[in-house]
Amino acid sequence: MARILIVEDDRAIAKGVADVLRLEGFDVLAAADGEAGLRLALGEAVDLVVLDVRLPRLDGFEVCRRIREDRLALPILMLTAKAQEADKVLGLGLGADDYMTKPFGIAELIARVKALLRRALVKPEEAELREVEFGRVRVDFERLRATRAGKDVTLSAREFALLRYLVRRRDCVVTREELLRAVWHYDDPPVTRTVDVHIAQLRRKLGPRHFTSVRAVGYRFEG
Repeated sequence: MARILIVEDDRAIAKGVADVLRLEGFDVLAAADGEAGLRLALGEAVDLVVLDVRLPRLDGFEVCRRIREDRLALPILMLTAKAQEADKVLGLGLGADDYMTKPFGIAELIARVKALLRRALVKPEEAELREVEFGRVRVDFERLRATRAGKDVTLSAREFALLRYLVRRRDCVVTREELLRAVWHYDDPPVTRTVDVHIAQLRRKLGPRHFTSVRAVGYRFEG
């Protein structure tokens, strides 16, 4: 049974999400402020974190950043009223794996939680690619470490998974739907800009010339 941590200061939302997750068979922990949430995320056996942004004592962005310092592969779903594109980019850049804005649909929340948990299970064929070098970039997929021109680059677990898939399909055009199925593990991919946001982060961190846009189709890794 997967254990999910909900970090949310709105009692009604926290209770509603917890009740639904328990009905789906998950074990649930909850925290009402950022400091308590961070303690649980780092001190308990947690499989996924549902994290609000506007939290007392420590905001969700800072909680996300600190979790990523110690637990690179722990899936983080940010759940917040902030809908601005800049907030989404910031959250994903700090290491969040997915982002939902309030109000949200329960069915979609459950689908995203299950997709993140499936993604967290490393598949044997994905583990075959242990390391890659391109340009001035070196990536160790086993240790989840990346460098560019000898300097460390911080990638989220999702960014590592996306990069690994693109490298495996090197020089092939990969559609957004294929990426949502293979990396996000959606059975029925939604209409979302999540792939584009993550590609933008990889371009910024590893260099834009390696990730080519193919208009109205998807992306091609070149390296």
